[in-house]
Parts: sequence; structure tokens; C-alpha cells
Amino acid sequence: MSKLRGAFTALVTPMFSDGSIDFEGWRKLVKLQLEGGITGLLALGTTGETPTLDEHEEEVKLIEIIMTETREYTKKTGRKVPVVIGAGSNCTKDAVFYVERAKKMGADYALVVTPYYNKPSDEGIYRHFEAVSKVGIPIIVYNIAGRTGKNISTDLLCRIADLPNIVGVKEASGSISQMMEVIARISHKKPDFSLMCGDDALTLPIIGAGADGVFSVVSNLTPELVTKMTMAALDGDMKTAQEIHYRLLPIFKAAFVDGNPTSIKYAMNLRNLPAGGVRLPLVEVNDNAKKIIEAALKECNL
Repeated sequence: MSKLRGAFTALVTPMFSDGSIDFEGWRKLVKLQLEGGITGLLALGTTGETPTLDEHEEEVKLIEIIMTETREYTKKTGRKVPVVIGAGSNCTKDAVFYVERAKKMGADYALVVTPYYNKPSDEGIYRHFEAVSKVGIPIIVYNIAGRTGKNISTDLLCRIADLPNIVGVKEASGSISQMMEVIARISHKKPDFSLMCGDDALTLPIIGAGADGVFSVVSNLTPELVTKMTMAALDGDMKTAQEIHYRLLPIFKAAFVDGNPTSIKYAMNLRNLPAGGVRLPLVEVNDNAKKIIEAALKECNL
């Protein structure tokens, strides 16, 4: 398998006003992303509201649809678009189950978040990733201390990166310093290990420092521009990358103004893209946030 690289959309899960999943909207969203040239897709991540989804029916159907559509797209175009399936849990047994399911259903990668809420020690986190690594599908570590309450230090990530099948990290610590340390200490020594940015607004600077791409929220709205920006930066065309970065900067900020995915879903609904509402405990963005998002879309000419 080729190295993880490029722009991957962390997909929303389209829903109807009653909170039920709009599966045809999901199919349409996946097709729009593929036609928009996105490098890869992530289903069942944070942006997909996975904590509120039924794991036996809803999640399985979402995976079935995305795998069918990406396979059909590859047959039609010859372009392979990797699929990443979120497979994290704060219970190691459950995480192993989700990773096994992702492998069985044909995903290219599983994204495994740091165990959250129970805040294990570094040794506990290491053993958690050791367990999922044994499943035999490429694993992307998801480091997002703001949601899990536990940052994966670079020392710890160095240990985890030595496990079999650990191929990269989605870095959403918010610390450019930590990301650069990971690049220096891991990516430079393991050329097949990818650092993927988990924050749209940091994509350009961290690619400039040596990162391999982004898991993007804003690409739900505009896969073409996020892909063009990311690939231009990776190819050394910083002029083009900077132009798009600064064009999109207002929506990079506004897409999180009142939470995720509530903010990006509101922006998508304004542009008639499959998104819909959210499930409790998430609620629609407030009126002030709506104004900020609307202004950002106008400023970005989206």
C-alpha cells in the first residue's frame, strides 16, 4: 500500500430533521467527494457523530455504502480513493472489534483514537494500540487531547510507531511544535510513517514543515479547493497553496465557531449539500454563529 498522503475528508453523517440517517444523502455526499477529486475519505470519525450512531445497523450500512461507491468509482475511473474507517473506543476489546470490522468490510485503514474519559497511563495507551495493531490492517493513530483528555507525547508515539501496522498519525493536538517533533523523530526515520494534520487552518504551515496531508472538515463543503491546496503544497507550489489557504481561511475558522460538526453542517445546508441536522446532545448552531458562517462563505466566495 502506498503512503498515506493528500487530502482526506472527515465526512459528516447526513441526517433528517428527526435525527434519522439520510442514507441516500450519504451516498450523494460520497459521490460528490469522489467527483470533486478528494484524495481519500474518512467515515465514522468525530465529524460523523459516531458516538451517537448505532454500531450494528447504522454504522454497518454507512460502511457498506461508502465501500460500494468508492469501488464503483475506481472501476469507472481507474483512480483508487482510500477509505479510512473510524474504529476507536475507550474499551480496548471494542476497539479491536471495530478494527476487525473495518478490515472485514474492505477498508484501507482504521483510525483509532486515544482511549478517552478513562485517561489511561502511557503504558495503557501503548498496550491499547498494541492490541489493535495485531488485527492486520493499517492503523492511523488519532491524537486529539482536546476531546480525549490525554495527549500522546512524542516519546510515547515513538513506541507506538514501532508496532506492526502503525502507518501514521492524525495530529490534532493543535501544537505545531509537537507536530514538527513527530516529523523529526519519527517520519524522518520511518519514511512510510505519515503525519496527517487534523486542523484545516494548520494544513499549509505543517505541510511546509514536512507533513503529508490533512484530514479535513472543510472539504465536506469544497473538496476541490482543499485538495488543490493540499496537493499544491505537497508538490512545492506554495504560491497556489497560499492563495487557496488565505481564500479559505475565514471558513477554516468559521467551521468550528460553534462546534463540530454543527458548524460545517450549517454551512453545507446553506449550499444545499447533504448534511441536515445533528443528534443530541449536539444542537443547531446559535444565531451569532450562523451570521459568522454566512459571512465566511460570502468572503470565501463559496
